[in-house]
Amino acid sequence: MKKRPKRLIAIGLLILLWTSAIDTVCGADFRTLVGRWQRTDGGYIIEIHSIDTDGKIMAGYFNPRPIYVSQAQAAMYKNHIKVEVELRDVGYPGSTYTLAFAPEKDTLIGYYYHAVSGQSFDVLFVRMK
Repeated sequence: MKKRPKRLIAIGLLILLWTSAIDTVCGADFRTLVGRWQRTDGGYIIEIHSIDTDGKIMAGYFNPRPIYVSQAQAAMYKNHIKVEVELRDVGYPGSTYTLAFAPEKDTLIGYYYHAVSGQSFDVLFVRMK
């Protein structure tokens, strides 16, 4: 009989961890990212159309013309939503954005890696109203 309570506690803990993981993966926290985001130092725009249950983002990027987004992903990282966007187009051979969502200011902050020059730049995106 004494083993049963320990087993129930262990099962309960596993269920709690599993449901927490499902909430993170299902994008419950990621829905706040949907919208248009403009970089503060120019007309660069990331438009997040939708986010799948696995965190895959359907997005567009404009500078001001459309640039092909080869992949975009949202994930939880140290209690923050992390967004990664990879661009693959003429002049953008694997350039990437690595951003974190700051909910208190409704901004995406991080850096942009320019693959052509090999340089990284600090960037800030604000939600367009």
